[in-house]
Amino acid sequence: MRGEISEKEIGESSAFFPLVGAFQGALLVTAHFVLVKLFPGELVNGFLIFLLILTNGGFHLDGLADTLDAIAAKSGGDRDVDRQRRLSIMKDSTIGPIGVIGIVLTLLLKFTALNCVFYPLLFPYYFSLFLMPIIAKWTMVVSMFHGKPAREEGLGRIFITGTGFKEIVISTLLLLLLFISSQVFSIHYALNNLYSFYGSLLVVMYLFCRICVSFFHKKFGGLTDDTIGAVSEITEIIFLLTVIVWSRLFT
Repeated sequence: MRGEISEKEIGESSAFFPLVGAFQGALLVTAHFVLVKLFPGELVNGFLIFLLILTNGGFHLDGLADTLDAIAAKSGGDRDVDRQRRLSIMKDSTIGPIGVIGIVLTLLLKFTALNCVFYPLLFPYYFSLFLMPIIAKWTMVVSMFHGKPAREEGLGRIFITGTGFKEIVISTLLLLLLFISSQVFSIHYALNNLYSFYGSLLVVMYLFCRICVSFFHKKFGGLTDDTIGAVSEITEIIFLLTVIVWSRLFT
């Protein structure tokens, strides 16, 4: 039927995740440029975090909470039974105390890190705002490429099975192009030793993805849409921390 989109096409769309991140990054930069004329910087950073949550539909934070709740489940001694129990906990619509704590700490760390990047004016604030969601979307693709689905159904399975070598190559090329385009901020807002930063960032994020994939395979037998969302949320924190550390070392 005309206009139908197959599961294969949905899965292959992961190649363009960095472009989604670029849209989010540009939106964050624009929103800050407007809002900072009206409100204090700390309040604006709170607005930006809320805006990022809205543009993600809240799914990534929900995925993080579900993933943490499942990880926190006590083991019964049988690996297969434990995996199925964790998957059922992850699928439960309710959020447990560990999930709530995870959401609160994630938002707090992002808010604090954005303020740390913003207030010393030598730090590359707009540069970081633009790149943060881009690198987060790229790590989702890397994780899906190296992972396998933990379930035989769900949106996560569609993306994981649809993300192959072509998708990882396209997404990485887009990421590199966006890195280059981000130098529009380089006069006042980018980091020193910028290309060394890019290389170090990619290495750190790739290793993080591989560790996450290995851990989730052990705990759940593979990846789900929730664990992919968790990777995205944690990536944004690691990115901001990397920017802060790099700025302190090379400023």
